[in-house]
Amino acid sequence: MTSTTSSIKPCAAVTGVAETLYGKGISERSSLSLQLEASLAAIRDAGLVPGDIDGIIPMSNGSAIAEDFISNFGIRDLRFSGTVPMGGASAVSSLQMAQAVISAGICRHVLVTVGRDGRGGRASDRLQQAPQFRTVAEFEMPLGAFAPVQLYAAMARRHMELYGTTSRDFAEIAVAIRAHAANNANAIMRKPFSIEEHQASRMISDPFRLLDCSLESHGAAAVVVSAAGPAGDLRHIPITILATAEGHPDSPLAITQRPELTRLGIAKAAARAFEAAGVTHADIDVAEIYDCFTYIVLCQLEDLGFCKKGEGGQFVRDGGIALGGRLPVNTHGGLLSQAHMVGMNHVVELVRQLRGDGGANQVPGAETGLVTGYGDMGDGSIAIMRKGK
Repeated sequence: MTSTTSSIKPCAAVTGVAETLYGKGISERSSLSLQLEASLAAIRDAGLVPGDIDGIIPMSNGSAIAEDFISNFGIRDLRFSGTVPMGGASAVSSLQMAQAVISAGICRHVLVTVGRDGRGGRASDRLQQAPQFRTVAEFEMPLGAFAPVQLYAAMARRHMELYGTTSRDFAEIAVAIRAHAANNANAIMRKPFSIEEHQASRMISDPFRLLDCSLESHGAAAVVVSAAGPAGDLRHIPITILATAEGHPDSPLAITQRPELTRLGIAKAAARAFEAAGVTHADIDVAEIYDCFTYIVLCQLEDLGFCKKGEGGQFVRDGGIALGGRLPVNTHGGLLSQAHMVGMNHVVELVRQLRGDGGANQVPGAETGLVTGYGDMGDGSIAIMRKGK
């Protein structure tokens, strides 16, 4: 019988992280320029020099390729480059790719990076870039639905009909994450708001209101993943990657055509990751959960196993994701309030939390945490990390 557990043992650690300042609208700089800034800072944060990098995984939106880093950093011996075309699941799934090439002995230090210049945020651009969206042309676009907020609204509405979830439950998520952003100087949206203010924000696509939706932003973030051997000699205590996994939604790819709308790919990945990491849900001190929309956070809490299906609303109403709650979530402000960096800022924040560098939002005693990604049609990715070797 074939085991479903990942065969990649803990062999890699995140040793360097960095991000630029984030902003709204279109940047005067290119996404490549922003990525180079964040990447160089992450390399320095790891105590390395650019020439130490022998693997590069730039995000899959076409904004940068390996040769850009070779030329600008003077890298002489790049041994691996790759991309992961999973939309918002790509950043975390890239950690799995980095872990794999390190496990295979191909690389010692892999740079994973993303940058956005504020352009390309239109739904029409995303339809051209993401192959996952081709099914939209057949099933959803004829009904006038093609933007992500419209596509995911059907999932949220189905959850509401099945389990009694309400818009106020979504508001609990938005309010908690904004409260975390209020303490983060590098968050775009820092002004707190109430449940009532959330409910008064304009409807975008029923049931999603404005404050249920993530930001459009510019900036860059990067991490360095290193082999476990040399990691101990670097600048910071290594944050070991215990396990990674990805999961894809059930067929068909078109959301509205699935027999089950409320189960994401992360449900498949989570079980594998927890088993491979050898930890339980009670061991997780902090979680950075992909939050393109509030409902996606609620659904992932259920699919990850922190509560049963249909109980996500009660979980957030009880203050479960707030600082001091059962599971502090998105301590940096997430995509909803800090910036939309396709989830790479979530990876950066988890590493900082486990290092003890979380500032005003530091979760006391955080040693083990997880970060997730969510792709356009329901792809999921997860990484479980622990402080030290």
